Amino acid sequence: MQANNYPKLHNATWPGVVGKGDGSEPCISLDTLLTLTANAEVDGVKFDGIDIGLFDVHFNIDDSDDGIKKLADKIAALHLNIGSIVAPIWPPAGGSAMGTREARNQFVEQVRKSCRYGKKLRELGVRPNGIVRIDSATNPESWSADPVNNTKLIAATFREACDVASDYGEKLAAEGEICWGGMHSWKAMIDTLEAVDRPNIGFQADMAHTLLYLLGYNSPEDRLLPENFDWSDRETLDKAFKKMTNALRPWTIDFHVAQNDGTVFGSGAHDKTGRHCQPKDPNGKLNIAHDAGYWLRNENGNLTKAFKHICWDGCMFPNAVMEKQQTWNDILAAMISVRNAHGWYEAE
Repeated sequence: MQANNYPKLHNATWPGVVGKGDGSEPCISLDTLLTLTANAEVDGVKFDGIDIGLFDVHFNIDDSDDGIKKLADKIAALHLNIGSIVAPIWPPAGGSAMGTREARNQFVEQVRKSCRYGKKLRELGVRPNGIVRIDSATNPESWSADPVNNTKLIAATFREACDVASDYGEKLAAEGEICWGGMHSWKAMIDTLEAVDRPNIGFQADMAHTLLYLLGYNSPEDRLLPENFDWSDRETLDKAFKKMTNALRPWTIDFHVAQNDGTVFGSGAHDKTGRHCQPKDPNGKLNIAHDAGYWLRNENGNLTKAFKHICWDGCMFPNAVMEKQQTWNDILAAMISVRNAHGWYEAE
C-alpha cells in the first residue's frame, strides 16, 4: 500500500498542441499522448488521470453526448480519470475578456460549452474532480493601455463566466501566466480575482509560470527577486516564494507541477511565457518537490488539501522528446516525489 494516494497524479493533453503547428512542429495526436500516459510507470506507480484542453485538434467541444461517452469509455479503458479542463476561450471561436461586447459573449459561450462538456464527464463517472481553466485572452500590452478599466472589464466578463459555470456546478480557475493581461503578475492576478467577487473562481498555479512572477517579467514593479539574481542564493529565493505563495495560496484551486530555467520562451502561435523544462534539466531553477510545498502547504507548514489532483504541465518540448516513453517516466517520478513530500492517504 502506498503511503500517500492523494493528490492524484495527472498528465495533460495540451502539451501536444500548445506551441505546435503554425510553422512549428506538428501537433501530437491524442491517442499518442494517452498511450504514453497510460504506459508510464515508476516502481509500480502509474498516472491516475489526465487533464484535457478542449482544442479542435484533440476534441470537439460541440460533441454529442454519445461522442463524449466514447471519450469517457476510452479514458476509462486505460484506467485513467479526467480532471481539469482548459476552455478554448481565445479568438476566433472565443474572444478577449476585455474586448467588444461580441468578443466577450464569445468568451462566455466557450466557457459554457466547456462546462457542459465537463459536467457530462462527471455524470459519466470519469471526472471526480477538477476545474475549468480560463485566462483573459488578451496580452499585457493591450491591458496596460488602461489598467484600471481593463481590469474592471476582464472581471465583468469573468463574473458572467462564473455565473454560467455555476449553472453546471463548475469552478473556474484563472491561470497565472505572464503572457495574459490582468494576470501577468502576482499582484495583477490578485487584483483581478478580487474584482470578480464570485465564490466559484480561483487561481491555477503553475510552478514554471509563477517562477516568472518572482522575476517581474511584464511587470518589473512587482518583481520579488533582485535583477541579475544569483540562483544559488536559496535564502532569498525562499523568502520570495513565501511572499508570493502566501498571497496567492488562498485563491489556489488547481496546481501544475513543472520545471523552469528562469527564462521566457514561445513557439508556434503561443506568445512568450515561462519556459517549461524537463524535470531533470540541469538548467532548471526549481527544486520541484521542495518548491511545490509552498503551494500545497500553508504558511504554518500544514497541508491545505485544496485540490484532489495535481497535474504535470510541460509545454513546447520537442516532439522527439515528448514521444519517448522515458520522458514520461521521468515526469511521473517527479510527480511521485511531490506526493511523497506533500500528499496524504484516504481510504477508497
